Amino acid sequence: MAHNEAVDVVLVGAGIMSATLAVLLKELDPTLTLEVVEAMDSGAAESSNPWNNAGTGHAGLCELNYTPQAADGSVDIKKAVQINSQFEVSKQFWAHLQRKGSFGAAREFINPIPHLSYVEGDKGVAFLKKRWEMLKQHHAFADMLYTEDKATMVEWMPLMMPGRPADQQIAATRVMGGTDVNFGALTNKLLAHLGSTANAKVKYSSKVTGLSRQGSGWRVTIKDAVSGSSRELDAKFVFLGAGGAALPLLQLSGIDESKGFGGFPVSGQWLRCDKPEVVERHQAKVYSQAAVGSPPMSVPHLDTRVVDGKKSLLFGPYAGFTTKFLKHGSFLDLPLSVRAGNIGPMLAVARDNMDLTKYLMSEVRQSMEQRLDSLRRFYPEAKAEDWRLEVAGQRVQIIKKDAKKGGILQFGTELVSAKDGSLAALLGASPGASVTVSIMLELLERCFPEQTRSAAWSSKLEEIFPAREKALQTDAELYRRVRAQSDEALGLAATPNDGAQHYA
Repeated sequence: MAHNEAVDVVLVGAGIMSATLAVLLKELDPTLTLEVVEAMDSGAAESSNPWNNAGTGHAGLCELNYTPQAADGSVDIKKAVQINSQFEVSKQFWAHLQRKGSFGAAREFINPIPHLSYVEGDKGVAFLKKRWEMLKQHHAFADMLYTEDKATMVEWMPLMMPGRPADQQIAATRVMGGTDVNFGALTNKLLAHLGSTANAKVKYSSKVTGLSRQGSGWRVTIKDAVSGSSRELDAKFVFLGAGGAALPLLQLSGIDESKGFGGFPVSGQWLRCDKPEVVERHQAKVYSQAAVGSPPMSVPHLDTRVVDGKKSLLFGPYAGFTTKFLKHGSFLDLPLSVRAGNIGPMLAVARDNMDLTKYLMSEVRQSMEQRLDSLRRFYPEAKAEDWRLEVAGQRVQIIKKDAKKGGILQFGTELVSAKDGSLAALLGASPGASVTVSIMLELLERCFPEQTRSAAWSSKLEEIFPAREKALQTDAELYRRVRAQSDEALGLAATPNDGAQHYA
């Protein structure tokens, strides 16, 4: 019998996660042999596709759910500071690739767009002011401006102000240094960069159908969707970065660490506007608060998007429920993911999250008029004919075992790895894409501990990342210097934070 082809690394899924890890590994060790396996016929076809996510360069500047308010009125900024530092680490990696000169124009995947937060009512205003007072004390948020002045808001968000009641109590914050990221374009740049290196392949229309232990590594069975033939690949390390499909693949591996995990799929929709005269009047990403009782994923925002050089507006998200784990998945994904080990946690989550289930069902049943009503809270003069519905990507929220409750629903991302470090999977959703690089650096430390500590990898990591998260969070001078270097390489040179709006 012929020997199976052997590689060092197999990465399942050609989205932002696998593309980032593959390029990072090749930067650290160009001799590694690796293969990316993707079920679709192109890269970034699921959650990384620009119309399947908000494209916000998540840096904690405007997302109010990253700064929760306690019962005593205090605002906790820890998560916003952490996400900000993680996004700066991502920017360092992209800036490094940009400086190599073979990565093309940064404008094709990242654009400067102000990030605003907007609130209504006395409670909302009090919260936003407190949040601003807390955040601006930290060097990462020193440029944040706050206003309750409506004339200033007309300057900041001209589309959103006409048609409001004169006595409406509102407030806003603005940071000019925000970004819009086309994660699809970034993913495809990373895959193209990978393809130009030796011993690296990207195989499309290829579905992983088997995953079994083989010595200290794994045997991966791959079916070609075009020819129907199967092949086997032996790998020392396997990464499951297949978005919603990562959970069924993790279950297929049978590793102990996979036991007890379940998935709760949430679909999404956006309202999209491409009309130039509307789009030109809104140059910002404006986030507000989720309605009382709504989950954090429902935080409404009105965003400038830049995709393939064209600007559009997106408003949403409108959540929904389907049993698919991927946009191009099967309605059997959820039922087939139920196991003896996770049925307890899944039932506990169903019991404790009836409100969420009701909310999702009500979102699915919304009429276009109801969706426009939500939009008019942001943009009172919105016209139905200027907007159309766009179906977003699937998110699979994580269900985990919990000693007290039996199971908990987790919003966020979770890295699950085998104890011998031979396999890892990434589960979950936002702010995933923006903080991919930090997550992949954590994966390297967990699954490649000896190499990460070696002189060769250490010095290369220091070259790519002049400052990691902890240092960025605590050293203001270092933060400013490194951010300026990244911004220069990515064409995001500092924008004056005055009343005028500056766009490249």
